[in-house]
Amino acid sequence: MFYRKRYVGLVLLLFVTINTYAQQTKPPVTLKTLLERVNQNAPALIADSAAVAIKQAQATEVQNSWLPNLKLNYQADMGTNNNTAGPYFGFGVVPSNSRGVRTTSNTSTVLTSLGIAALDWEIYNFGAYAAQNKVANTDIAVQQNQFLQTKYSLDAFTIGNYLQLLRLQDYLLIQSRNIERNQQITQSIQSLAKSGVRPGVDTSIAEAELSKSRLIYIELDNQLKQTQLQLASVSGLPYQNIVPDTLAETRLIAQTNLPGLGIDTANHPIINYYKSVVEDSRQREILVKKQYNPKILLEAATWGRGSSIDANDKFNSLNTGWGLDRTNYLVGVGISYNLFDLRRRQLKLHTQQTVTQYAQKNLDEERSSLALGVSQADVELNTAKQRLAEIPNQLRAANAGYRQKLSLYRSGLTDIIELNAALNILYRAETDYAQARFSYASALFQKAVTGNQVSSILNLLN
Repeated sequence: MFYRKRYVGLVLLLFVTINTYAQQTKPPVTLKTLLERVNQNAPALIADSAAVAIKQAQATEVQNSWLPNLKLNYQADMGTNNNTAGPYFGFGVVPSNSRGVRTTSNTSTVLTSLGIAALDWEIYNFGAYAAQNKVANTDIAVQQNQFLQTKYSLDAFTIGNYLQLLRLQDYLLIQSRNIERNQQITQSIQSLAKSGVRPGVDTSIAEAELSKSRLIYIELDNQLKQTQLQLASVSGLPYQNIVPDTLAETRLIAQTNLPGLGIDTANHPIINYYKSVVEDSRQREILVKKQYNPKILLEAATWGRGSSIDANDKFNSLNTGWGLDRTNYLVGVGISYNLFDLRRRQLKLHTQQTVTQYAQKNLDEERSSLALGVSQADVELNTAKQRLAEIPNQLRAANAGYRQKLSLYRSGLTDIIELNAALNILYRAETDYAQARFSYASALFQKAVTGNQVSSILNLLN
């Protein structure tokens, strides 16, 4: 039984060692490289790029809305020509009969033909066309800034998960050392228990601690793979290949002169997005004002007619109705204006102005939120520096305490409970140090992301 347990422990330790080695032997993916892959392959960016193309196509459509209507019509009709006097309203399509009132009723069948070419062109509308084009262009700008905002969010997502990978790798390394320590303690206790120096209960306690450390390692490894899968979904890389550069945090912590990381208000994706929304709404206000202006119209038409009734009002054979016997043309310029559009424009303009005010308040809110984010990152960064300065003292003391307790235990001067307590203190000190490293890098990138200064930090990692 003893040898079986020892064999299982050795197998697990070998698995941990091989798994850690496999992670380390894969070539690391730098954060800059990962961000480039995300920008090329992220499904959200591909979708937003297609949305930009849609807005551009719609803008082209709007730019051609000034084109006139030129309709060509031809018809041949067979029926009667038996008119009577009296007015009527045209409900829908009312058939036309183009002859005056007949003195007597005549229901003979008549064949007529009619060909029409009609032009209808709104040649001037006092700036409405230009306003439509400007709105179409601001729609494109909004969508383009939406694309950049999505890219900004994906960068933040990628950086956050990359730092999580670094932390989890540190935790796995710490946990593998913890397993090794527990394995050594268990082997020592088993030897002492076999010789009768230590009670058998110590063996059970040691094996429980060893099993607990193995379970923690399994859970950490699962968290690492889940994070790799999330990054794989946006980068297109196989998740097994997303191994972070373990020296990234060390390089950042070693930097003594960090660049100033204020908010880049001129190029910030979030600010530019809300600015474009405000500008789009303002252009729509102008469009509302322009679209209810008077319209100057050009109307032109030419048409020809043929009929089986001749000039003497004689009903001839139907085949004489083919072709065009008479032609005419008509050209005119007109102006159209609806007086009640004054009220409609007022109401619609008020609505659009309210939309503009809402967009402006969103912009102001985002500016305040970004400023708060930078301030919070500054506080967290200073706190992380203090942690990094203090934790080495904790780590040294915990190491010394564990070595002393292990020596005392082997000498029979302390018990397994105190030894495990010293081991847990050392384990906590190591994890605290890994967390402090993560907190420092996370706060630094949070400040860089919030201020749109990520490139300045990436340059420090080269």
